[in-house]
Amino acid sequence: MPSAQLSPIRVGILGLGTVGTGVFHVLRRNQAEISRRAGRDIVVTMVSRRDVAKASEVVAGEAQVLADARAIVDSPDIDIVVELIGGTTLAKSLVLQAIAQGKHVVTANKALLAVHGTEIFAAASARGVVVAFEAAVAGGIPIIKALREGLTANRIQWIAGIINGTTNFILSEMRDKGLDFDVALKDAQRLGYAEADPSFDIEGTDAAHKVTIMSAMAFGVPVQFDKAYIEGITCLSATDIRYAEQLGYRIKLLGITKRTAKGIELRVHPSLVPAKRLIANVEGAMNAVLVQADAVGTTLYYGKGAGSEPTASAVIADLVDITRLHGASPAQRVPHLGFQPHTMDQAMTDLPVLPMSEVLTSYYLRLRVSDEAGVLAKVTGILAGNGISIDAVLQREADEGANQTDLIILTHDCQELLMNETIAQLQGLVTVLAPIVRIRKEELA
Repeated sequence: MPSAQLSPIRVGILGLGTVGTGVFHVLRRNQAEISRRAGRDIVVTMVSRRDVAKASEVVAGEAQVLADARAIVDSPDIDIVVELIGGTTLAKSLVLQAIAQGKHVVTANKALLAVHGTEIFAAASARGVVVAFEAAVAGGIPIIKALREGLTANRIQWIAGIINGTTNFILSEMRDKGLDFDVALKDAQRLGYAEADPSFDIEGTDAAHKVTIMSAMAFGVPVQFDKAYIEGITCLSATDIRYAEQLGYRIKLLGITKRTAKGIELRVHPSLVPAKRLIANVEGAMNAVLVQADAVGTTLYYGKGAGSEPTASAVIADLVDITRLHGASPAQRVPHLGFQPHTMDQAMTDLPVLPMSEVLTSYYLRLRVSDEAGVLAKVTGILAGNGISIDAVLQREADEGANQTDLIILTHDCQELLMNETIAQLQGLVTVLAPIVRIRKEELA
């Protein structure tokens, strides 16, 4: 067998937590199959975890356990370093140290790559090593390989993804059970879908890290997380989810990146999506990424976006890819972001990331208004005066004894800056009784 002709690839795992444990178990369970695919054995020989006793229980004597991750990075007996520590401080130091020593790196750390990816990929290219990161976006879904290799013949036009399982679970609960956000969040925490401090997920940061990486791969630009527009789901209410449903839409937290004539859109925010779209029917903690490209058209990638073994599947896929080309010249390897590095400067110059104010999209507006004659005419008059076309209007019956009601308006596309100015004008009407709710609408056609 091929694996008997070559010495094993020796792997060191930094951080033997949920994902690291999954990597160790899947490699051991599927060792024969993985070796046949890789052409040689892939063996975890060293792992690090502060709780050495806990790590020792996991590896059961099959790998050396260390408390100090740097000892693994420094070891001459390690070929590939798998970074599963998370964060952007220690992880960055360890990854750059591994690269400097000529070791390949596999990471699931989307925050690290979204913030420091340009520096890390440049260091890896200079040293002739690989930094692989399939597990950093959408867990077990092979979206990185699809963007970097499977769609390489295409000019990608846009990507829209449900790429955070926690927020998708919360929104599914709100829609299915009519729950408000706070109640749905507590349910998600109780069931283990949300952390005790869920801010990273519910405020959109996690999704923004992931879409930043996909944007760089889709359009051949450096990672630019600092330019992403980020809006989470904390202000969503069951009322808006219900109204959206009545209008034929579902609300999802989307990570969106799009190529336009002016530059690249890079944004995360709740969006109304037509219920007939497949991606609108992705429920619970599942992830899905929709890619629109010129030659292939629309493709959808769906699956588990987190979890021990789904993420381990992606980590091991990277280990196999690196093993197959372990002795190959760097020129023979697929570039980190799918584009040859010498094109990056020109791409960055030609394709700036647009501020949110320049984005063109359509909107859902909910106005709490006085139930009196002429209110609708005043509202539609302001919209028309600003050149904003109305797609649909839903006016509810007045609340009993309250003399006020909800007015729901769907618009056609307009520039965000114009919508901001329009909402300010609408808010100034004495018949508008509460802050206007604005949710963007994405047809994804």
